[in-house]
Amino acid sequence: MNSTTAQDTWRAVAAATGPTDRAAAEAGVRLAYRTAGLAPPERVLWADSPLAAVALLDGLPDRGRSVREEVRTRPWAEERRRLHDALGPAGWAAHWQSTGAALWDLTRALADRIRTAVTEARGEAAGGGPGDVRLVLLDAVLGQHDAAWLAAFDGHGERLAGLAAVAAHAGWWWPYENVAVVCERPVELHRDEAGRLDRGDGPALAYPDGFALHAWRGMTVSAAFLAGLADLTPERIRAEENAELRRVMLEHYGYDRYLAASGARHEHRDETGALWRIELADDEDVVTVEVVNSTPEPDGTHRTYWLRVPPTTRTAREGVAWTFGLRPEAYEPLVQT
Repeated sequence: MNSTTAQDTWRAVAAATGPTDRAAAEAGVRLAYRTAGLAPPERVLWADSPLAAVALLDGLPDRGRSVREEVRTRPWAEERRRLHDALGPAGWAAHWQSTGAALWDLTRALADRIRTAVTEARGEAAGGGPGDVRLVLLDAVLGQHDAAWLAAFDGHGERLAGLAAVAAHAGWWWPYENVAVVCERPVELHRDEAGRLDRGDGPALAYPDGFALHAWRGMTVSAAFLAGLADLTPERIRAEENAELRRVMLEHYGYDRYLAASGARHEHRDETGALWRIELADDEDVVTVEVVNSTPEPDGTHRTYWLRVPPTTRTAREGVAWTFGLRPEAYEPLVQT
């Protein structure tokens, strides 16, 4: 399989949703064990999400030790070393760029967010800290979310065939001596044009049991926050203290609409941004600086931020400098971020 075909194939695997092929996935599990020189697990159990898998594993004291090292880590490292030696440093770098690199940022970010959400959910369920949840998560093989590396290894040997079979047909899984626990794939996945999790009216990633991640253009938000976007008012936007959440609110509400509804007056503009003032009859003026992040997003767009500054602020530079704890004459950024 050439590099373009492998990348396309594994990109589709990484984004796959819907029911798994359990028989094919279980055959892949057994093959991965045999390839590692291990007896297949006595049982293969299924869970509807990574969160459900961690809960299930908590109730399996007879699962035996983790065999992830033998099943995934060791063959993975040896296959990478073999390819690296065969292709040379420059050849390996070029091969990685043409196969797995484009998938790596997407799958790594998604896996990190799933781990964080599972850790938080288990901590809340236990009424305390996450305990050994993080350790259990370290035992996981990421299945479809290992697509970046599987794209790089595709067609270069059979040592990872079992791992590839599970990934092609299921989600995350946990290999132990006596049992393997395998997850269903998500039932929903919503991303923007840059590949970031993104949905304004529901979960961006959802599993069959309801475990879900909510996000707006790649930024993690709560379900309650998204539900509140339908009833936004300028007052609610101004009251939000978190600058990132306020930016999301403004994007959803519309900048022009917000300014018009707020009675904002444009007071000043320079190379740092634009200064806006909203006069309130029963309170001090609300003064904000509109700034555009000079670093583009993955989709090429530039984020706009509204920074609340003191009501005595008279220029955009003065307002931006204030956010850095500087006087206007001392604010001379070499690089804007």
